[in-house]
Amino acid sequence: MADFDIHGIVNALHDVRRQWRAAHRPPGEPNGIAFPSLDAVADIVGQLKGVLFPMRLGPPCLRQDSENFHVAHALDSALHALLVQVRIELRYSAALRQLGSTDIDGQALAAVRDFGAALPGIRQLLDSDVLAAYHGDPAARSVDEVLLCYPGILAMIHHRLAHRLYALGLPLLARIVAELAHGETGIDIHPGAQIGAGFFIDHGTGVVIGETAVIGERVRLYQAVTLGAKRFPAHADGTLQKGLPRHPVLEDDVVIYAGATLLGRITVGKGAVIGGNVWLTHDVPPGARVAQAASRDDTAAPGGDGLGGR
Repeated sequence: MADFDIHGIVNALHDVRRQWRAAHRPPGEPNGIAFPSLDAVADIVGQLKGVLFPMRLGPPCLRQDSENFHVAHALDSALHALLVQVRIELRYSAALRQLGSTDIDGQALAAVRDFGAALPGIRQLLDSDVLAAYHGDPAARSVDEVLLCYPGILAMIHHRLAHRLYALGLPLLARIVAELAHGETGIDIHPGAQIGAGFFIDHGTGVVIGETAVIGERVRLYQAVTLGAKRFPAHADGTLQKGLPRHPVLEDDVVIYAGATLLGRITVGKGAVIGGNVWLTHDVPPGARVAQAASRDDTAAPGGDGLGGR
């Protein structure tokens, strides 16, 4: 049997960890502090999907006459599990900010109650997203196909949940929920992004939506669209300033085709259409159509717009 230098490797890893913590541990962070669990959050989101869409994303053996019983049981389980994770994040946040003694349990309970109360509204928003995808994609055969198969809808289920957590002052849990969808779909939506009803991401892969993006109602994006920042202002010490509005604002009924990149705090007006592979760093008026001049197709077939639609 081969021998390995386990003792030496363990000691070397210990030294690397010690050096990192000495250089990077925030002043208020105690030793051994707990962090939210990725696995626990994934289980919670899985339960919440079944709560929101019990007959489609719930257990396969579920019958409609026992639907409310399942929803009640799963919701109770998910919210109690979420409460544990919220307490962990709030303790971590309080330690970093050196707040001392705070009512963590009371704050956590209030946040989870608020989150639970928001679920019916989240379901309504998701219904509007599903309908937008169904009506916006001629390949869609049913709303059930959209809900079960479309990566853009999966990303939006996660985003609608994550955005509520973000609004409740739980950015770490929100980011975990968002990144679970990012890893599965290739769609990267920061939980801070504000997205109105009837949002549709067609195909989806490679879409990036930044933290301070504001998106109106009935907006449609195609694959590889980026709503990003143009520059990152820094403090005098060189660290980046956090929270500044730096991503685009899309008004209602905007369409952005594949590969377009929009950077900075620009506004794209109501009903504007942005063509494929456009690089945009300035405002666009309502109803405008922006395309690459070199690739504009003025002889598009009837029904086409020459901007990359299918």
